[in-house]
Amino acid sequence: MSADFIFRILGMIGFAIGGAFWGKSLGIAANVNATASTMTVDQYAFVIGSVGALVGLILTPYITTRPMRAIKKMLTTVSAQSLLSALVGLIAGLIVAALFSFPISLLPPPFGKVLPFIAVLLFGYLGVSLFVMRQGDIFSIFSALRSGGASAPKDGAGGWADNRNILLDTSVIIDGRIADITRTGFLPGTLLIPRFVLNELQYIADSPDSMRRQRGRRGMEVLSTLQKEPAMQVRISDIDVEGMREVDDKLVVLARQMRCPILTNDYNLNRVAELQGVTVLNINELANAVKSVLLPGEIMNIRVIQEGREPGQGVAYLDDGTMVVVENGREYMDKEITIMVTKVLQTAAGRMIFGRPEDLSAANH
Repeated sequence: MSADFIFRILGMIGFAIGGAFWGKSLGIAANVNATASTMTVDQYAFVIGSVGALVGLILTPYITTRPMRAIKKMLTTVSAQSLLSALVGLIAGLIVAALFSFPISLLPPPFGKVLPFIAVLLFGYLGVSLFVMRQGDIFSIFSALRSGGASAPKDGAGGWADNRNILLDTSVIIDGRIADITRTGFLPGTLLIPRFVLNELQYIADSPDSMRRQRGRRGMEVLSTLQKEPAMQVRISDIDVEGMREVDDKLVVLARQMRCPILTNDYNLNRVAELQGVTVLNINELANAVKSVLLPGEIMNIRVIQEGREPGQGVAYLDDGTMVVVENGREYMDKEITIMVTKVLQTAAGRMIFGRPEDLSAANH
């Protein structure tokens, strides 16, 4: 049996008993000057009790289980750090209110009775608001004290990233490069994977389409690798965002609530998050930033593998995926040649290199 059904039965019984007692009181009052059409006391008790049972059957869930569910859902959207900050702020506010309440209670009535209650509400609210707004600074101070204060940066322990959360998108897990990045130690903080991201990954892994299923399973393998990586802390959280169905929308709202960045390689999510003031860590931008810098006039060896768009052009690719367009390179198809870089073009899709064969008579096979 569900909790709603149990509380409906209990509410029906409770309201019926209360209605019966109330109906009996009304019946006694009505029968003081009884007439032929006046109902008896038992009839009053039965009618009011029946109405009470009906009211209890209908309204009990709205005053018991459903408010509790709403509070539970609200709490799941708040991080543990925010909850702890609110609790500490409430305690601090109540302590300050208690200190103020004693002298205020000595005032003449009605001020001595009303102002202490107002002080409790006011300082409790201010304490919660202040501690939640400055939770990052407060936890940074505690982290610094725990790690040794000013000596922490010198010893290499602790630091600003100890309590930093980074939200992971489904696309960046499937991509797989995140596992290699975490091994380098260049990504400080805790990788936080919401449950709805994991559910989407499982949905892709169970897809009837073989390509999507393969990508989903690859994401599961990458996630398993991340959890086994000792250099990085990975945490799967049940935190959720109500009122939204799309995973990207939930990630953006969650990032704003938790004040943390999103790690992704999804261009659309990147743009939407930036428009809403959310910090985005894009793996594609990182990959472009760490590619080797080539200047016009430099010499490099490449292998032409396909034709270009323009007549006579050949196309090659570097190990990092950078496209190399070779002028007059069509005649060197499937051959390794030496080219001189003539131009480097940075586009939204990445870096493109243009070059021409250094010696038209030199072709290695």
